[in-house]
Amino acid sequence: RRKVTVEPHPELRVWAVLPSSPEAYGNAPLQESAGAAAILIRDPRTARMGWRLLTQDEGPALVSGGRLGDLWDYHQHRYLQGVPEGVRDLPPGVALPLESNLAFMNGVSFTKGCYIGQELTARTHHMGVIRKRLFPVRFLDPLPASGITPGATVLTASGQTVGKFRAGQGNVGLALLWSEKIKGPLHIRASEGAQVALAASVPDWWPTVSK
Repeated sequence: RRKVTVEPHPELRVWAVLPSSPEAYGNAPLQESAGAAAILIRDPRTARMGWRLLTQDEGPALVSGGRLGDLWDYHQHRYLQGVPEGVRDLPPGVALPLESNLAFMNGVSFTKGCYIGQELTARTHHMGVIRKRLFPVRFLDPLPASGITPGATVLTASGQTVGKFRAGQGNVGLALLWSEKIKGPLHIRASEGAQVALAASVPDWWPTVSK
């Protein structure tokens, strides 16, 4: 442990700088003129989430060729990449670190000292068997007016339970699914009785051993 001083700096703003294409994943997006006016660090979760920019200036002015988006764009991007964030995607007391793929995103240490749930997490990791994971999903049918309820059951064409919808935005989201059953046609029975088709995918940035 180290003694640190935490101070508020309301003059600073945090921007997410998201890559517009796979070719941009490795390129630092700041203009050279930014200099000491900004701090740019990679999002530690995955290169697909780009960079975090801390600056007093307007972020878009420092990013060459950048387009200003909003929170909708940010959440849409991370759902497409299969990146969970916050209590909707990772409900306390429900979400497990390895099922939530946190080991893929520098979110779990297997070398540090004890922490709550450390023994179960380490044992599951070393056994190498994680039967359920949080997968990105895309809805293929129009959504009902009330949307899809978090926790809604995901079913196969034959009616077999595959998992549960966790959270989402628009036609994309995350669902906790049995890994071996994600390839066939899937659907959710919405509250209005409608059947909404969806497809799950495996992000290409996941380690090969997990696919």
